[in-house]
This record gives sequence, structure tokens and C-alpha cells, in this order.
Amino acid sequence: MNVQRAKEIAESPIMANVLFNGVPVYIQHVDDEEATARVYPLDQPENEYSIALDQLVEK
Repeated sequence: MNVQRAKEIAESPIMANVLFNGVPVYIQHVDDEEATARVYPLDQPENEYSIALDQLVEK
């Protein structure tokens, strides 16, 4: 996923279908300089982590 699209999803009030390794995740924040995002699995909001944007897939 590119930086611009990840930012659009993170800022949108509408939930997008984003996957990381096949698991639906919520994008908390996007770091455009590092090309990473803070995400958490939808069923585990306490399990937040950073990943490279190229590992996210929008369905």
C-alpha cells in the first residue's frame, strides 16, 4: 500500500478492509518518512504494532 492511500484510510471515518498477513487490521497512524503504519488487529485493539506499508493489502 502506498503512503497516500494509507493516510486516506487512517483519516477516514469509514472503515476500510485492510489486511496484514490475511488478518484484518485498523490503521492508527502513518509515518510517511519511514513508510510504516501503527496498526492493530480488529479483534485485538490492545495488540498495536508498527509495520512497513508494503505489507498492508486493501481488499
